Amino acid sequence: MYGKSAVFSVVLSLCSLYVSAQQITDGRYQPQIRISGFMDVFYVYDFNRPETAYRHPFLFNHNRHNEFNLNLGLLTVAVENARYRANLALQTGTYAHDNYAAEPGILKNIFEANVGIALNKRHSLWLDAGILPSHIGFESAVSADNPTLTRSLAAENSPYFLTGLRLTFNAGKTWDFAVIVCNGWQRIQRLRGNSLRSLGTRLTYRPTARTMLNWSTFLGTDDPDIQRRMRYFNNFYGRFGLTDRISLMAGFDVGIQQHRKKSRRYDTWFAPVIIGQYEVNEKWKAAVRAEYYGDRAGVIIPVEGTNGFRTSGWSCNIDYTPVPGMVCRLEGRWLNSPYSLWNDGDIMVNNNFFIGTSIAFGFSERIGPDHRKK
Repeated sequence: MYGKSAVFSVVLSLCSLYVSAQQITDGRYQPQIRISGFMDVFYVYDFNRPETAYRHPFLFNHNRHNEFNLNLGLLTVAVENARYRANLALQTGTYAHDNYAAEPGILKNIFEANVGIALNKRHSLWLDAGILPSHIGFESAVSADNPTLTRSLAAENSPYFLTGLRLTFNAGKTWDFAVIVCNGWQRIQRLRGNSLRSLGTRLTYRPTARTMLNWSTFLGTDDPDIQRRMRYFNNFYGRFGLTDRISLMAGFDVGIQQHRKKSRRYDTWFAPVIIGQYEVNEKWKAAVRAEYYGDRAGVIIPVEGTNGFRTSGWSCNIDYTPVPGMVCRLEGRWLNSPYSLWNDGDIMVNNNFFIGTSIAFGFSERIGPDHRKK
């Protein structure tokens, strides 16, 4: 009942915003409706040949072996206006099944549901509330927006979404600031027994048209009050346009969490990643990625044994865009650990290689007057 009520409330909000705006005669404040969709159909072959189609508990995208499947099907309705905005996006696919496993019922199918209002006349200060995209990292759940088909280990194991309030300030073309109060580490419903809200911040700096630097944080807990361990997390990344055809993305995550409630001992994890992309022409692109994830205490990725999760990764990606809105992708990825973490038949091995391919298509249509400044 809670999930259905949440969806119904958001739909009513979208409708009421639209109807109210019809009563405003100033064309600048007439709403514009944007309808968009996205589908990502994939096939992955894992050379470790897992016994089941489900592959790894620490991956949430393209995580099936030797079967054709839908990673993400997405339909979005957005109301855009100079003074307010609202988004409702519904999803299905293996990504929704895997990454929203902790959410009940229909909440698994909500990708985004939020309403925002401008708090000043310059429309540079915004307050948004609801289910929001995460302020952490440079990779999103929409694969076509990323330089590689699969996501980095850092992206897969940090929040894709948050639920709460976000206050954003745009200080011109150079600086952006955001403060977030949310229900917890990638949660729609707050964890039962947890009365503490979590905080997040984002600071973005664009010194040039080709360079963007970002620092995001998370402060909170993912435990009920009786076991509360405080978690402190930092995400740093940069985007660099080295030439017209070559771009570079580099990120570094580092987090600490109390070993136990009120303890002065902290467990640490960290994850560097670097991705380079080369645009051959309008139809072809290639990308390479190098990454590492170190979580010795198993805070984010628990594994059996005392060595924790320590894994290096390399991948190579090729994109082909036959028509606008469609992208065909092929990626080979190798994960390697100093310890045996993966099943290969009846034995445990220290490496995993798989090949993934997908065909993705997206569209976006706008309805109504364009209120954006000329």
